[in-house]
Amino acid sequence: MHYYVSKGCYNLRIKLDISKEHYNEIKLALEERGIEIDDAADLVLSEANSFIDNLIVREKGTNARVILPVEDIVYFESFGHTVEVQTLRALYLATDRLYRIISLLDPAKFLRISNSVIIARNKVKRITPTLSSKFILTMINGKNVEVTRSYYYIFKEYFGI
Repeated sequence: MHYYVSKGCYNLRIKLDISKEHYNEIKLALEERGIEIDDAADLVLSEANSFIDNLIVREKGTNARVILPVEDIVYFESFGHTVEVQTLRALYLATDRLYRIISLLDPAKFLRISNSVIIARNKVKRITPTLSSKFILTMINGKNVEVTRSYYYIFKEYFGI
């Protein structure tokens, strides 16, 4: 752990998770104060309302890392510690946990519909209600995902149903 002391900063390293527009300005200001910018640092400085445009994922077969634009994502589904990222063309594996991913995504575009699924709002093709206060969603890639009872009212409000 690094400590911040009143007369200065000793060996403080942070990662910047901010927009490209502000990155250089903030980096310069911090470095002038003796703070080291390091992408491997444990401490992260992030902007409010700064959401990611791309997500680093792994190809399922080759394990190669891919930079995936978030607008290509149809939904995320978690199976234990594995998070699958479904697009129209392929299935990828996320390198982060579901709770971390949802915090990086724009809530106007993505919604958690169960403990294990996050959907892209504009990729829902059909909403089918069930008798047990749930919805079955057909996504644009033809896959079905379920809105669980815990998320039922959040989903209804989000979609204005």
